[in-house]
Amino acid sequence: MRVLIVEDEPAIAEALVFALKTEGFEATHVTTATEAKSLLSSPFELMILDVGLPDKNGFDFLREIRSKNKIPVLMLTARSEEVDRIVGLELGADDYVVKPFSPREVTARVRAILRRSQQPSGDKQNAFEVDEERTTIRYFGQALALSRYEYSILLLLIKRPGWVFSREKIMDMVWQEPEESFDRAVDTHIKNIRAKLKEVRPDLDPLQTRRGMGYSLKEDL
Repeated sequence: MRVLIVEDEPAIAEALVFALKTEGFEATHVTTATEAKSLLSSPFELMILDVGLPDKNGFDFLREIRSKNKIPVLMLTARSEEVDRIVGLELGADDYVVKPFSPREVTARVRAILRRSQQPSGDKQNAFEVDEERTTIRYFGQALALSRYEYSILLLLIKRPGWVFSREKIMDMVWQEPEESFDRAVDTHIKNIRAKLKEVRPDLDPLQTRRGMGYSLKEDL
């Protein structure tokens, strides 16, 4: 599988290339967004993209290519602020790693992203169908009567099955007015979502509660 690495720091790039090749990947390294853009017509399975590039901000580059290219993207960032990670995910990144990091961690995340992206979509579509223009979600063909926050929380989980989102992260990514949030608000909405899903399929519970960690959507729907 071919991986495109967009990273201007030679030491980091060399370590990533070595780690990926050791794991059986074919790694191509470029140092600028301009070089990366010129190569995206070639068949790459994934792109590792640094935020701090010399010719363009990585977030801006991701925004530029996302409308035309659905290649999975793993972001590399030296920033640890939550807002930067949220921006990357909202722009379409599949995952992110904060520097400094272990190259083995990156290769593990690459494999996880590729597993998710290569799963047959038929089963997922049978479970959930999303129409973002109409802000509706169907579960096994039946439209769910969801409140604004219930819809946004369920959409967040559907887009990244298997990811565990803490209450704090869900609030950061879903709540539009911070003053509206209160302790256990997320729990209440999850409970309501779960009840509405149960009305459609009493035999299934696609939402997982990870004690002390948060919530996720099952990957094997």
